[in-house]
Amino acid sequence: MMDELDIQRKRVLYRSHHTGMKENDILVGAFADANLATMSDDDVAWFERLLLDQDDIDIHNWMTGRQPVPAELDHPVMHRLLEFRLAG
Repeated sequence: MMDELDIQRKRVLYRSHHTGMKENDILVGAFADANLATMSDDDVAWFERLLLDQDDIDIHNWMTGRQPVPAELDHPVMHRLLEFRLAG
């Protein structure tokens, strides 16, 4: 039987591949595929809040460097997301 944290990880993985923008599905989904399994539970929760609380276009603009990431989103997961985008 899966516990709540396993269910959350599956939900976040699904959500990261179904963001509402195909471009984000590719970028964010690839990041989740590569990193979600090794993230702490707190980091998974932060990542899920990012996907739920932020507009798709804003996430896309931050990932592509079109806009700076707001200071309130300065978090290790955001740093990893931006590094992942640069490495790809």
